[in-house]
Amino acid sequence: MTVHQIQGPAIRVQGLEKSYKELHVLRGVDFEVARGSIFALLGSNGAGKTTAVKILSTLLKADAGTASVHGFDVAKQAADVRESISLTGQFAAVDEILTGRENLVLVARLRHLKDPGKIADGLLARFSLTDAGARKVSTYSGGMRRRLDIAMSLIGNPPVIFLDEPTTGLDPQARIEVWQAVKELAAQGTTVLLTTQYLDEAEHLADRIAILHEGRILVNGTLAELKQLLPPVKVEYIEKQPTLEDVFLTLVGDNGKNGHDRNVATDA
Repeated sequence: MTVHQIQGPAIRVQGLEKSYKELHVLRGVDFEVARGSIFALLGSNGAGKTTAVKILSTLLKADAGTASVHGFDVAKQAADVRESISLTGQFAAVDEILTGRENLVLVARLRHLKDPGKIADGLLARFSLTDAGARKVSTYSGGMRRRLDIAMSLIGNPPVIFLDEPTTGLDPQARIEVWQAVKELAAQGTTVLLTTQYLDEAEHLADRIAILHEGRILVNGTLAELKQLLPPVKVEYIEKQPTLEDVFLTLVGDNGKNGHDRNVATDA
């Protein structure tokens, strides 16, 4: 790998376009993702988030524009891009018949890595799954499956990971578990591109947020920068009634974490 390939942003997207016949999904998308940061691509269903991720992960070809991941052009150096990334989709890609540890060992062996057992044990510990490692995945909760899925995607230490709506269908407690796992990824130097339709998820996790709407980036900045787009609102101080979320987390506990789990959308 040459020097210029490991410098600059982890992801660079310029003028990305993609259409399906008459449906224009991406209409000239531009953004950059700094190395070791969490970047949230926020948008409603149909905004083009998954299409963008598929192009960046070489699963789909763009109609126009350029994109690079870890210094490699996604169109011209697809094999190098695939060596540099991992992709976790909306549904956990785990084998329910196997144990958590067996899932990890299997992936490590498929990637021809030395000492797959040691790799599996390290990832189980990293994602707080050591006690569950010998259990079949069919007994895991939704949050545990998703954490295992993310752990599997990290085998081989890819510098860039794509998480496409990683908390879809999870309950509030499981979402908080996944959030903590994602934050730990970035803390250890992994670059994370996260797609989500949850406002609170982007607010809680991302270093930068880009709002994608109808195939275009409307705004791109830090949370503080985005908040400056709207003037502050004066309110009268009144007694605040607890929300259902407040009641839920008080009753079940939040494992000592600050559960800033706001504006949870209902999954139909």
